[in-house]
Amino acid sequence: MVNLIPLMIERVGIILISVFLFSQMKHFRELIHNNQGIREKLMLILIFGFLGVISNYTGIEIHTNAMTENSWLIGLEPDSAIANTRILGIAIGSLLGGPIVGLGIGLIAGLHRFFLGGFTAAACALSAVLAGGAAGWLGTRHKRKAPISTPFAITVGILMEMIQMGMILVMVKPFEPAWELVRLIGLPMITINGLGMLLFMLLIQNILREQERAKALQTSRAFYIADQTLPFFRQGLNAESCRAVAETMLSLTKADAIAVTNTKSVLAHAGAGEDHHKPTAGFSTGLTKKVLQKGRVLTAKSREEIICTNSTCPLRAAVVLPLKVYGQTVGTLKLYFTNPSDLTEVERELAEGLANLFSTQLELAQAEQQSRLLKNAEVKALQAQVHPHFLFNAINTISVLCRTDPERARKLLLELSQFFRSNLQGARQMVIPLEKEIEHVKAYLSLEQARFPDRYEVFFDIELGLEKSLVPPFILQPLVENSIRHAFSGSKTKGEVRIQAFTDQTHMQIQVTDNGKGIPEEKLDRLGKETVSSKHGTGTALVNIRSRLEGMYTQASFTITSEEKRGTAISIRLPSERKGGPAYYDESVYSR
Repeated sequence: MVNLIPLMIERVGIILISVFLFSQMKHFRELIHNNQGIREKLMLILIFGFLGVISNYTGIEIHTNAMTENSWLIGLEPDSAIANTRILGIAIGSLLGGPIVGLGIGLIAGLHRFFLGGFTAAACALSAVLAGGAAGWLGTRHKRKAPISTPFAITVGILMEMIQMGMILVMVKPFEPAWELVRLIGLPMITINGLGMLLFMLLIQNILREQERAKALQTSRAFYIADQTLPFFRQGLNAESCRAVAETMLSLTKADAIAVTNTKSVLAHAGAGEDHHKPTAGFSTGLTKKVLQKGRVLTAKSREEIICTNSTCPLRAAVVLPLKVYGQTVGTLKLYFTNPSDLTEVERELAEGLANLFSTQLELAQAEQQSRLLKNAEVKALQAQVHPHFLFNAINTISVLCRTDPERARKLLLELSQFFRSNLQGARQMVIPLEKEIEHVKAYLSLEQARFPDRYEVFFDIELGLEKSLVPPFILQPLVENSIRHAFSGSKTKGEVRIQAFTDQTHMQIQVTDNGKGIPEEKLDRLGKETVSSKHGTGTALVNIRSRLEGMYTQASFTITSEEKRGTAISIRLPSERKGGPAYYDESVYSR
């Protein structure tokens, strides 16, 4: 009996070494740490069933109450038995997976033991199945109250081994050889099984503690990087802010290069490969295009997978992550490595966490920018109420008509009232019905056409059913005003302005066109993107409209096309289902 204990300890070591090797696999750690589905339970059955088979093969043959040292058991004589650690693997897997898993493990290990033979084959096979089901049931009940503790696991392991000894005594005939076998192997196997459960629980607890430490460290690292980059991302995706983000991340991660892009170009690249991975229109790596198209994380472990066209590029691995704002991919974050082995699972998980944090920061930055733009729009609208030239011209026109056409003067006063009411009320809304925006335009036109009755004509072409569609306020009147003030100045022919609104399957398009003198090509590329120097104005209204549209929608466009002496067309394209902020409209504000 005493000589059996060291040999059994060796067998326990084989099982624990196997478990340790499995524990280095990510999927095995997830099996231990997370709730299991059908796939995970099947994996537990296969893994611990395999350990049960190994225990059978490495068991110590007991022949006529004497031990036979062997390296690998292939079969047993009819009067032989085995001392092994089979119950240890069964109990461990059953506690982790529950009774169904336990029965599966017990069935695999038990059938294998049965076909090895020996006079205890049937008793050991049946006890393996019963031990698996019982250990799984006890573990499931205990988990409802508290996690599996070390004392509980040891108790279950000892109890399952005692069940096996009992099954041998009950099932094996004649009784005398069974009793002699239990006397020889019972106490060593029960003791060693308890010791094995203790060592196993210490191993599992170490795995869980290591995971928690790694997660805590990873979370702390991600939040620190996010905190350092927050001031830059609050400026949005632009070359200056992204360069600062890339340099900050390069110093705080193990990556050899960091790059940030929007949907059209590389905004910044810091680190290895800077000589050819420069901020440019378009992308030098095909991997970036795939991420923008698919909206999910992609990795590469070779230069060919990165698809860099430069033959001397030192970058050999990359993880490219989408940056999303309100569910739409607006750019990518790229971590490059010169050694593929440096792109570990830890670095990938860190990058994914950072991409999520950066996406949130971009959403907050966009919300802040939109808030500033709305405040600016409100101020502009309030200023427009008392625009001295417009107010003076309107009142002067009305005062003249008071003598010549009192009824028309009265109507113009109502239009002037409507115009300023719309200015004030629109400044309080994120979006308004299209019909209200058109009313605002018509009020403005009534006053302007009273001054210049024959200079231009305005046509409305609004698709039926679009009147109630919500649009941002102050997007039409400035466009119409631009046409009137700039397109026809100095022209002797009668101008035409056409306002159209129509839809396709996914977007609504609003277009303001005129047949005026057009815009010079040198100003056209800048108009709407930045202010311009001109004696007729600065283009601030167009810049404001474009900025508000980009802030409120993730899929909107604002385009200006023009041809000198032929006219200008300004198009606004809005998604039918609006994304990017609260669509707030208070109908009571517009009650008259």
